[in-house]
Amino acid sequence: MARRSPTLASFALVLAAGAAIAAEDIGDADRGAELFYDCAGCHEVGAGAVNRVGPHLNGIFGRRAGAIEGYPYSKAMARAGADGMEWHLDTLDAYLENPKALVSRTRMNFDGLPEAQDRADMLAYLRIFSANPRDIPEAEPTARADLPDLDPAILAIEGDPEYGEYLSSECTTCHQRDGGDGGIPGIILWPAEDFVVAMHAYKQKKRPHPVMQMMAARLSDEEIAALAAYFATLNP
Repeated sequence: MARRSPTLASFALVLAAGAAIAAEDIGDADRGAELFYDCAGCHEVGAGAVNRVGPHLNGIFGRRAGAIEGYPYSKAMARAGADGMEWHLDTLDAYLENPKALVSRTRMNFDGLPEAQDRADMLAYLRIFSANPRDIPEAEPTARADLPDLDPAILAIEGDPEYGEYLSSECTTCHQRDGGDGGIPGIILWPAEDFVVAMHAYKQKKRPHPVMQMMAARLSDEEIAALAAYFATLNP
């Protein structure tokens, strides 16, 4: 179990006593919103939030691990939930510090937040979107500044997964087919639209990664759609 900062430990003790604590008592929610930007490529939170690459995070406090119906959790995360793990301040803090230390084969490709204050601020922000003591507010989902301008016709292209498999060898020299990371983000089971949007964000140089920008620039709209269709259905 990861060590909690004095701020987190104090909050947990007061919460156990039944007091209503504002989210700011965990950390700085405004700063947490800024930190959450790095998570927003996979997770949504706020009014209208839906599952994307990762599950939505509305109501995360008090929720059993692996509990959102229809979301394709890793076997490890589903097993953790079946064994009774719930997301509370201590488990969320430990998961944010080192996801794979808490759930060893989670598919969340995130190295973790080693600084206790960063975790406290992030949790203060996420706490706003859980009920008791705060109901989920009518706030917009976290903005993503790296979304490209896309013609709806591009999103409507139906990709051929067999063609995507043929094209995928260049992708899988770095991205692993089993969903592992090894420092490289996993891309299997991405919703196809998210994959298309991400690749066009690289193509338009709104996502700052020179290798991915180069790779995306070489792909046609149809090839991106085919890769999206393939990786969306590729099980680890």
